[in-house]
Amino acid sequence: MYENKRLGFLFVLPFVLGVLMFKLFPFVMSFALSFTEYDVMSPPVWIGAGNYEHMLTQDPLFGKSLGVTLFFVAMAVPLRVGFALFIAHVLNFKLRGINFFRSAFYLPSILGGSIAAAVLWRFLFAQQGLVNIVLMKVGLEPISWLADEHYSIWTVILLFTWQFGSAMVIFLAALQNVPTSLYEAAEIDGASKTQQFFRITVPLITPVIFFNLIMQMVHAFQEFNGPYMITEGGPLHSTYLLSLYIYEQSFKLFNIGYGAALSWVLFAIVGGLSALSFLSSKYWVFYAGEKDRK
Repeated sequence: MYENKRLGFLFVLPFVLGVLMFKLFPFVMSFALSFTEYDVMSPPVWIGAGNYEHMLTQDPLFGKSLGVTLFFVAMAVPLRVGFALFIAHVLNFKLRGINFFRSAFYLPSILGGSIAAAVLWRFLFAQQGLVNIVLMKVGLEPISWLADEHYSIWTVILLFTWQFGSAMVIFLAALQNVPTSLYEAAEIDGASKTQQFFRITVPLITPVIFFNLIMQMVHAFQEFNGPYMITEGGPLHSTYLLSLYIYEQSFKLFNIGYGAALSWVLFAIVGGLSALSFLSSKYWVFYAGEKDRK
């Protein structure tokens, strides 16, 4: 028995070391560095809450990037989750060749937030790109998607929404677990398809909706490749997400301490919004057997 335990510890040792070295240690060090002035070339200098004070009182770019980030999350997450649920609902019908369409709709998520997808998106929305060509073909004026601050953020939002495959697969699995007897009973009572969806389907899959909202929100706050490759944060910082600001402060300007402070503020925002989401879930998320337990 003792030998088996030693063998078990040996097997999990690489994972434990990986977590300690590449997760826990950087996590703790970034918190410590957020209270210092550190440029890599010289030792860190302790400045207390100086980075946070500067961020909140003297750095207008922080407020700008925070506003852009919150707008991006508020628009992109509902669009991605809603579109994923809609497509999953359509793909849940038993149609000929449905497996092909399920694979096709999941394909963009295989690319993920890759550089190649972002570069493709930049060419699609360029001044002479495919999107403007289609607009001109139907008699509309071309739009400066990447040069106009009112439209540039929407190109990044659309890219984030387009990669909805992972949420769609989770929704599809949830939809297939809804008892068909409920739909049959609703049809006998004369309920329409729309009524069945909002009165039966949505309430039964609210735990999955909640899970996808949390996961996609966290993902949206970490979005980097899209705005960096498509617009580089411009024009006029209209797509300058906090992730880009952290990157430039840390790895372009080598303000490691300030970049760490920005990272911890972002962490606090994500943690706070997640906590609020969990608190609100008791009012709209329904679990099977919940009434029986009460």
